[in-house]
Amino acid sequence: MPKTPESIATRPDPGRWKALVFIALAQLMVVLDSTIVNIALPSAQTDLGISDGNRQWVITAYALTFGGLLLFGGRIADLWGRKRTFVVGLIGFAAASALGGAANGEAMMFGSRALQGAFGALLAPAALSLLAVTFTDARERAKAFGIYGAIAGAGGAVGLVLGGFLTEYLDWRWTFFVNIPFAVIAAVGAYLFVREPAGGRNRAALDVPGVVLSTLGLVALVYGFTRAESEGWSDSGTVGMFAGSALLLLAFVLVEARVKSPLLPLRVLTDRNRGGVYLSLGLAVIGMFGLFLFLTYYLQVVKGYTPLRTGFAFLPMAGGMIVGSTQIGVRLMTRVRPRLLMASGFFAAAVGMLLLTRLETGSSYAALIMPAQLLLGLGMGTAFMPAMSLATLGVDPKDAGVASAMVNTSQQVGGAIGTALLNTIAASATTAYLTGHAAGATTPEARGMLRLQGMVEGYTSAIWWAVGILAAAAVIAFVLIDAGRPGSGAGEVAGSGADTDAEVKVPVVAH
Repeated sequence: MPKTPESIATRPDPGRWKALVFIALAQLMVVLDSTIVNIALPSAQTDLGISDGNRQWVITAYALTFGGLLLFGGRIADLWGRKRTFVVGLIGFAAASALGGAANGEAMMFGSRALQGAFGALLAPAALSLLAVTFTDARERAKAFGIYGAIAGAGGAVGLVLGGFLTEYLDWRWTFFVNIPFAVIAAVGAYLFVREPAGGRNRAALDVPGVVLSTLGLVALVYGFTRAESEGWSDSGTVGMFAGSALLLLAFVLVEARVKSPLLPLRVLTDRNRGGVYLSLGLAVIGMFGLFLFLTYYLQVVKGYTPLRTGFAFLPMAGGMIVGSTQIGVRLMTRVRPRLLMASGFFAAAVGMLLLTRLETGSSYAALIMPAQLLLGLGMGTAFMPAMSLATLGVDPKDAGVASAMVNTSQQVGGAIGTALLNTIAASATTAYLTGHAAGATTPEARGMLRLQGMVEGYTSAIWWAVGILAAAAVIAFVLIDAGRPGSGAGEVAGSGADTDAEVKVPVVAH
């Protein structure tokens, strides 16, 4: 029987597993960068003479450009080609990292971080959408997204270890320079082994009003949460940012409903399954920041761990995420409905977080912190893998880039909200505790112990909120996601909320 062009187009890419290696390597680089710089920040601040008031911009400059440009980056991948966008993103990220490593002042540092965020906004959605259009067989897709999910979840903890090692034994500049070999290897590998399916590119004109409105709206939203952390929720500038963001994003939705070739087709958002994934994943990331943010301070300030030892202390969570993604998630994804897998994963993570509400100044790492991390990692790893797969399953290949960008956007906005919200809760609880117990601390030793106890009281108060947020993510995943029986066709997997017309072109072969 002669091979038709359609059968050739849908035949699995023979180099898909080699391509996965380099896509995963690029994802690891981006995720590492979200935490590796945090460990190096105190040393970089001292060397470059960055003031305490300005040091937040090392983190904020990256978050603003990355979060604000993600939708634009996703659509560029659809228009320009995912492979080309992926390679350009890698090269640009490497160049920006070199600039950061060579920084001789705060302006150069802030500029390099903003450039890293901009090229990361090109790279991240291109990587995920390449994965979505490369792996179409149900079981292979489960394995590929399991590996990708493990890296996305555990990479942050690995970044803490690597950042601690480089800062302690080499120099903080190497936390930037280390990105260069990652990017070069991934770019060469992508050029040689990554192949896009025919007909997957979106040739429509770029929606310029949508680009402007979405970018400004997301930048205002991320900056609003960042400002709330430092200036307070009632600050006029914070309120103004939130109000401006709401107006810009409302205008964006109205524009997208009317233009011929929207930046973000509303069908991507209104699909019940994808909407459930974006919302539950964003909430889960808010909860996760409770762990990274407060355990880092708890281990270093309260327990006296070095940066490197702190990084190693997070490895149980990284190991749990790897097992959850590549073993539990992969084995169950073709047998269990995605909503059950995600809801149970988020619930297990909430139980792990619940254990951390028992933190005290003298808590045992082995008896409390390590088991909590293992449970949290297993739960999040199990939930992340079907979430990332379902977020791009059943979407038109021409919209794969922007659908992938929404996954990253929900995580980025969730991270900004988590940092500001939980830090504010912790600071308020700490202040209240210190005020209520100050009279009993009459000696320097007592005041020092009171300060540590106040910090832990703040952390546990915020962690209680993280427990509730993770539980809410579990409920939303269970209620909103309505995917069909695993291993069935694309339309059935997408469920009742999926695109049911000819747009659904990503096939899933049942076994």
